[in-house]
Amino acid sequence: MIQAQFVQRKAEEIINSIETILVGKRDVVMLSLVALLSKGHVLLEDVPGVGKTKMMKALAASIGADFKRIQFTPDLLPSDVLGASIYNQRENEFEYRQGPIMAQFVLADEINRTSPKTQSALLEAMEEGFITVDGVTRPLPEPFFVMATQNPVDFEGTYRLPEAQLDRFLLKIKMGYPTPEQEMNILKTSLTSHTSINLPSIITMDELKELQKEVQFVHASDLVKRYIVSIVNKTRNHPFIQLGVSPRGSIALLKAAQAFALLQGRDYVIPDDVQLLVPSILSHRITVNAQGSFERKDAADVLQELLHETSVPVIG
Repeated sequence: MIQAQFVQRKAEEIINSIETILVGKRDVVMLSLVALLSKGHVLLEDVPGVGKTKMMKALAASIGADFKRIQFTPDLLPSDVLGASIYNQRENEFEYRQGPIMAQFVLADEINRTSPKTQSALLEAMEEGFITVDGVTRPLPEPFFVMATQNPVDFEGTYRLPEAQLDRFLLKIKMGYPTPEQEMNILKTSLTSHTSINLPSIITMDELKELQKEVQFVHASDLVKRYIVSIVNKTRNHPFIQLGVSPRGSIALLKAAQAFALLQGRDYVIPDDVQLLVPSILSHRITVNAQGSFERKDAADVLQELLHETSVPVIG
């Protein structure tokens, strides 16, 4: 069994390595590692130019993963993502030409710019762990990690992801603008930096797979589980919420809390882990109704209120 302290040390090394090229995004990298260890996927929402693509490239390089980027556009077809069968005249048969989804780390850039049909092709692959092309089922590489980016939905030329598809992402993150001090550092390094990402590999693929297996052994007491259930149940009965969190959200919150605890060097979950992860895990799984919008409440506001209203268990 891998020691939790080993995981904490490796996570810190990865974060420090990525920070050499991406300033001030420790929290984003940590949450991405939580998703990776939980075998989940990440939705990054923010305006263009804040480092979403660079962050994913750096994370893949730090783990030595095979990386592919898919630029989603309005005319992108499902076959452009999954691949297609092409007739080979020399062999007199059809052969599969794999699409960019056949990689360990996939960056789905600006996913909400493409049609719902192409979005569904990617999201189905994320959910099932395999693809089907011309009746033939092919497994995706392991580990398989997708980070999808999207512009805010009020941008022109975007297609809103339906709630059922948003639920496929373990967590949703916003990178945000850098602080003035961080932006000064970015300007100082921009003249000497290169577009390629040359970071050392901190862990191997085999080590990553072992870490993913270790997550399930992180202890979560019944008190912690009841705490999660209590939070999720309140989303289903809140006057400002039209659509509450499904059981899939409860499972996602538990898995993420286990992964986060492991990354902190612990083999047990505490309520603080749950509290920290609630905004990222649940915000894209609830829909604020008209009354909430009238009160100028968004999903993050409502979830913070729920956390304040929910009694925190004392773990002895």
